Amino acid sequence: MLSFLPAFLRGTLAILLLALNTICCASVLFLLALVKLLPIPTLQKRCTIIMIRVAEFWILCNSGWMALTGNTRWEIEGLEQLDYRGWYLVTSNHQSWVDIIALQHVLNRRMPMLKFFLKQELIWVPIIGLCWWALDFPFMKRYSKAYLAKHPEKAGQDLATTRKACEKFKTTPVAVFNFLEGTRLTPAKHAEQQSPFNYLLKPKSGGIAFVLDAMGNQLRSLLDITIHYPGGNPSFWDLLSGKVPEVVIHCELKPIPPEFLGKDYQNDEAFRAEFQAWVNQLWVDKDAHLARLHAQYPTPADRAKK
Repeated sequence: MLSFLPAFLRGTLAILLLALNTICCASVLFLLALVKLLPIPTLQKRCTIIMIRVAEFWILCNSGWMALTGNTRWEIEGLEQLDYRGWYLVTSNHQSWVDIIALQHVLNRRMPMLKFFLKQELIWVPIIGLCWWALDFPFMKRYSKAYLAKHPEKAGQDLATTRKACEKFKTTPVAVFNFLEGTRLTPAKHAEQQSPFNYLLKPKSGGIAFVLDAMGNQLRSLLDITIHYPGGNPSFWDLLSGKVPEVVIHCELKPIPPEFLGKDYQNDEAFRAEFQAWVNQLWVDKDAHLARLHAQYPTPADRAKK
């Protein structure tokens, strides 16, 4: 809509709108969080629902400034499978800081709001940390093997703490999100890992194994998302300044094998090997899917190779 403006002005306007949106919505969340502290279960449940609506409104406003400052074409597939009242484990390939905003834009109100398992220390991130806490994002504390060797009495406490944090999800639908690669794809990281995949880094299975151990009886399906940027992997500034020409997002709903629920990934070697093989096959399939997308929607780098 504002494509006639220079990119710098569009980006500056988007930053201001994002900041205003965040401050306003965070203020409402903080007030509701104080009310939610009252030990009245019905009031707490009502506050949770309202707070989720506030977060969804924040996402909607972000979609608004994206439409205002840019003219992105969205090629989306698989949304008809989703249920706003469902429980999901969600994963995706990770190429850009834009991924989260793009996924929120596409999935908002089509499924429960995406929630991440966060390190306990992230609660201290200014404003956003308190928003995560207010919205019941599960904070977890993971102990290393070296730490547990010195403090064996702590064994199992990280999982017990996470299970307790997830108790509230028994009555409120949730979509727990995890980037299996753990970090954004770059040529340097791809080369450093000697990744066997053409378009992906190696997946890390421990994170979602931990989620399934803590919440396996609540999560119904795996939503496997593949993101592709035909214009090349954009920076966050590219999104702010309206320079993301096209985004392709394909969603595929897959069953979570029931035999993977309630298993000890850390100590059961046979299960760990089986689970890693399942995750690796997901990535083999996703790499093949991305190859097809690169052929159908070639990037500048793809065209340069021809």
